[in-house]
Amino acid sequence: QVQLVESGGGLVQPGGSLRLSCAFSGSIFRLYAMAWYRQAPGKQRELVATITSGSSTNYADSVKGRFTISRDNAKNTVYLRMNSLKPEDTADYYCHAGPPGNFWGRGTQVIVSS
Repeated sequence: QVQLVESGGGLVQPGGSLRLSCAFSGSIFRLYAMAWYRQAPGKQRELVATITSGSSTNYADSVKGRFTISRDNAKNTVYLRMNSLKPEDTADYYCHAGPPGNFWGRGTQVIVSS
């Protein structure tokens, strides 16, 4: 059973940076597409960034040029580097694995505020 554990969230000032991590276990990490989603208070969950098993990436327009998704297959971990953070980036950030399958972490909170 795939398990995902996010970390790295917190409170940061506008313009600051954070790096989120998602530790993967329970299967062969390198075979999985991975993604980060976020859900702001009162809003639907939205896709932030994806990375395929071959490390091709894609980003939501709202984060292009500011966020970078990456993966380390040796460490079974996917990262989300977030720069130039804005108050509208405040949300719970969730790690997703799949295909194959459809697996979610429990999320980590990011608050961007002065």
